[in-house]
Amino acid sequence: MNKIILIGNLTRDPEASTTQSGVNFTRFNIAVNRPFTNANGERVADYFDIICWRQLADRCAKYLFKGSKVGINGSVQRRQYEDRDGIKRTSFDVVADEVEFLTPKTASTGRDGASGGYMPEEPHPISDMQPVDNDDLPF
Repeated sequence: MNKIILIGNLTRDPEASTTQSGVNFTRFNIAVNRPFTNANGERVADYFDIICWRQLADRCAKYLFKGSKVGINGSVQRRQYEDRDGIKRTSFDVVADEVEFLTPKTASTGRDGASGGYMPEEPHPISDMQPVDNDDLPF
C-alpha cells in the first residue's frame, strides 16, 4: 500500500504548468513540523514536494499561496533523472489525490494582496430536505 497523509504549510507559491500533451499540473512544496524539538529547543520540519494533476492542479494554482496550510492525501512516487552535469539523481514526490485547504478564509491573503483566498462552492440549500421516518430505514 502506498498512501501518505500530510498537513503542512506551503514554502512558496505554487507553480502551474502543462505537459506537452496538454495536461495541467501544479507543483509546490510544504513544510511539515515534527511533534518535537531538537536538542537546541528548535522546531524541526520536513519538506515534501507535492504534485497535483488536472482540475486539482487548477484549483491549487488558483487558491493556494506561500504560507497556506493544506492537508494532503496521496501517494509517494520515485523519480529518476539526470542533472545538468549528467549525474543520475533520485527524488521522491507526493502525488496528491486530495488537497484540503485548511487556511481559514478570514486569515488568508492571496498573492494579489486581496484577502479571502479559497472560496468554497455555495452549500446546497437545506430547505428541500424531508424528515425521515425511522421505520423506513433498512437498519
